[in-house]
Amino acid sequence: MSGHGFHVHGPHDHELEHATNGGHGHSESSGDHEHSGGMSSTSKIAMCTAVIATFGAIFAYMGGATQANAGIYKNNAAIKKTEASNQWNYFQSKSTKQALAEFARDTATDDARKQGWQAKVTRYEQEKTEIQTEAKKLEAEASKWDAQSDEQMHQHHRWAQATTVLQVSIALAAIALLTKNKWLERAMFGVAVAGLAVGGLAAVHV
Repeated sequence: MSGHGFHVHGPHDHELEHATNGGHGHSESSGDHEHSGGMSSTSKIAMCTAVIATFGAIFAYMGGATQANAGIYKNNAAIKKTEASNQWNYFQSKSTKQALAEFARDTATDDARKQGWQAKVTRYEQEKTEIQTEAKKLEAEASKWDAQSDEQMHQHHRWAQATTVLQVSIALAAIALLTKNKWLERAMFGVAVAGLAVGGLAAVHV
């Protein structure tokens, strides 16, 4: 908009408009050079920026998803740990009852009473074994959820790193469009490749 209202164009938006309009506003010789040489540098950067932004959006989504999964898995681990703790408390209660039954058995003077207390001791021992098995199973499940949570969080960090690197690449692209510096354009491509590589590491859980 020329002179009326207030509208801000980002450098990348401006160069995109320029590329779309075929380079109007530059000298005729410059336009002829761009058309004779195929796709202009501006168009190439604009197209690559769009591709990089697409990958960046995908990486950002994956980063958010893995972070959410890590929280869910950590919560599952906490639940299993609580259940395991309850089982161990139950186990301790049975151990106390067994100890009291053993004391009563050992101090009983009547054989019938001793046999009755012994039956309780045997029952408590069996119940303790079942409770202990369940407690260990719950602890194993808690450890599994913890490991999955840690893996998801590591993957989240990888996606976040990849997204950040691609954002830097897009920033370099904007500066390259403004300054027309070839080394910035090369740096943009290099950083973009690095970001895609980090995203590849995240995809394969490295």
